[in-house]
Amino acid sequence: MISAIAKTFKGGIHPPDHKSLTAAKAIEVLPPPTRAVIPLQQHIGRMSEAIVQVGERVLRGQPISKPAGPVSVSSHASVSGEVKAIESHPHPLGQVVPAVVIESDGLDEPYISFDFNPNYFSLSVEEMKNLIADAGITGMGGATFPTHVKLMPPADKPIDTVILNGAECEPYLTSDHRLMLEYPEDIIKGLRIIMKVLGVHKGFVAIENNKPDAIARMSELLKNDPDITLLALKVKYPQGAEKQLIYAATQRSVPAGKLPMEVGCVVQNVGTAKAIYDAVAYQKPLIERVVTVTGAVKNPKNLLVRIGASFRELIEYCGGFSEAPGKVISGGPMMGIAQFTLDVPVIKGSSGIVVLSRKEVAENKPQECIGCARCVDVCPMNLMPTLIVNYVENDRWDLAKEAGIMNCMECGSCAFVCAAGRNVMHLMRFGKFMVQEMEKAEKK
Repeated sequence: MISAIAKTFKGGIHPPDHKSLTAAKAIEVLPPPTRAVIPLQQHIGRMSEAIVQVGERVLRGQPISKPAGPVSVSSHASVSGEVKAIESHPHPLGQVVPAVVIESDGLDEPYISFDFNPNYFSLSVEEMKNLIADAGITGMGGATFPTHVKLMPPADKPIDTVILNGAECEPYLTSDHRLMLEYPEDIIKGLRIIMKVLGVHKGFVAIENNKPDAIARMSELLKNDPDITLLALKVKYPQGAEKQLIYAATQRSVPAGKLPMEVGCVVQNVGTAKAIYDAVAYQKPLIERVVTVTGAVKNPKNLLVRIGASFRELIEYCGGFSEAPGKVISGGPMMGIAQFTLDVPVIKGSSGIVVLSRKEVAENKPQECIGCARCVDVCPMNLMPTLIVNYVENDRWDLAKEAGIMNCMECGSCAFVCAAGRNVMHLMRFGKFMVQEMEKAEKK
């Protein structure tokens, strides 16, 4: 089915999207890295535990770590070769974490055949869940929540709706867009697996209107489907945020501090849906993903990349920098994280690498708040950022908490519209950290 009404949410902004750099660029396969650095922490939750030893030979797709708890996922070798080290290594999220370092032998020998199972949809729900968990799949839109956990809601939280997120509202990024153009059938098959696992008969595929070709492809596949609706979304940031997407699709509001299951919904990224299909139909683990490399590079591209390849390799494959870089961002410019080194690895949540030139990141000196309330108007979480930031600047963590700072989704809309150029996002993130520290101290 197709919804003719473009849906959206209250608030949000319209930053320049810069998607034309790569929207028409078909996915290219980056050659496997000669050295893969695979962090043991690529997901929300407890860090996985290494199950290989230095000096051991591993095969492509072989498990190299196991989950360390219910909210944890395994990791797999993305190349065949020798484990050279298990050591601390810089991570795209800014910290240093243990990683398994594999030196490729150039053979790319697979762990198993990964042959297609033509009867995959006849598997039981438990068999499907186990294959998804074994594949080490996390949310591939950037949040990296363990996928198998999302597919096991508590008995008292029945799910009736699944939403596939193809909004891709972050500027510059087009990896999801290209997936929807080049693998639409796999994505829909992944959605059907999700719906079967959850026992759901209502599904949505949500795509922003700035991707008319993807909408057309999905419309053709779904035109006679009574259970899955193609939902065209108004172009607005952060349209792809989970709670905003649920409201646009269903008019249901997820309560502050609660998860989508509270309103009977599960949201999965389109890339995650394809990974689920690969896991169930081919027993293929998550060892590669599509990454947009764009901005101030000579040849912006969408690349299919093995997990563990370095940012440096991707940028060099795209011809290097087109001008002096001012900032290299993992993810999009609104919610991504600036990197201090190019020797960080691509992980399961790496949707893009955005290079901003020096002239694009020239810093302005922040001014005093002028009370324009633009940040209040655009906040998709209905917060008052100017009030919260005032509490943070005065070390009033208790008042910041009361004002709802922990509900901030860190989308950056407030900072984007701030007429005074204040470091709103930095202060919000710092305030959230300090509120958490305050709560820890109170518990002690």
